[in-house]
Amino acid sequence: MTFPQLALFDLDGTLLDSAPDMLATVDAMRARRGMAGMAFEALRPQVSRGARAMIGAAFPEWGLAACEAAVPEFLDDYRRVLGRHGGPFEGVEAMLAELEAAGTRWGIVTNKPESLARALVPMLGWQDRCAVLLGGDTLPVRKPDPAPLLHAADALGIAPSACVYVGDDERDIAAARAAGMPSVVALWGYRPLDCDPAAWGGDVAVDAASALCDPSAWPPA
Repeated sequence: MTFPQLALFDLDGTLLDSAPDMLATVDAMRARRGMAGMAFEALRPQVSRGARAMIGAAFPEWGLAACEAAVPEFLDDYRRVLGRHGGPFEGVEAMLAELEAAGTRWGIVTNKPESLARALVPMLGWQDRCAVLLGGDTLPVRKPDPAPLLHAADALGIAPSACVYVGDDERDIAAARAAGMPSVVALWGYRPLDCDPAAWGGDVAVDAASALCDPSAWPPA
């Protein structure tokens, strides 16, 4: 068994445990409105679903329009705490080191705004290691559309079928399937309790990032 030529990863909930930063963000928004801090357990399952979902969890009385209108405020608060509280999930650094030692290139395809993702990468020491990075606003479309994954593979001259995409959200697996890429469901991520990752159609599901240090844990690519 060998690692794929290119491993592509989602960021929040897959490589990065950013939920502590997100909690600080929504708590700043709630404090501005005279509200107490939010329970971590209530926010964590929404992190991979993006700013609107987290705002909705923090302010359940708000409608969709109010949540949408609050996205710029959320992003401003998030920029102020970016990288202060979170970090890579356990096992991620060891996994990336194994990929690199085997000659596998790796990159990030996230729905997070590209500017925020690019600001985080050097904080994590990945600026010279990450071969390609696409954010949710790099292209006109984002996951579950396959275009960002296909763009990342094309930028490195690697066929989609020779890549594997790793993500913790159903959108990640749908994007990989539409791109013709094998996929790994990251079960250590942020999915809500009512989700059934077995129904997403991923090629394999893995409980911990450390398991991906073994090439046999990856789907063939």
